[in-house]
Amino acid sequence: MRQLPLWLAAAWAMSLTVVGLMVVPMLFVHLPTPAMAGQMAAKLFAAQTWVSVVCGALLLMTFRSNQPLMPVNTAQAATLFVVAGVLLALLVELAVAPRIVARDNLALWHKAGSAMYFTQWVCALVVFAKLAAAATKASHTAPESA
Repeated sequence: MRQLPLWLAAAWAMSLTVVGLMVVPMLFVHLPTPAMAGQMAAKLFAAQTWVSVVCGALLLMTFRSNQPLMPVNTAQAATLFVVAGVLLALLVELAVAPRIVARDNLALWHKAGSAMYFTQWVCALVVFAKLAAAATKASHTAPESA
């Protein structure tokens, strides 16, 4: 159970990586038209938003529990990045994606959405790095069992 926050951060960061850097680019290579690829990418990014929201909410709950699963200073340091990442995910889904789908100033909104997705990915990686460092430190300072 102590590793739950680390696993949540890993799931969040890796899902962003796989969708954004592997799956969506492959859609544009393998589907017959860019329009079809764009429609499927929009659906995948919508699903990714909810993965981000769930992982972020669960991380915040583990940070605020009565029996914290990690040192308080680590949870405090990671909280800002979790909140920022989740807010970016929601902003992309609710404000930027509808404009991209509507093709309203497509170049501008696609760049804005890509920048926000990248920043969300960085937030998830920072959270993962902070939790991994805390877990490594805790495993090195834990007393050996006899």
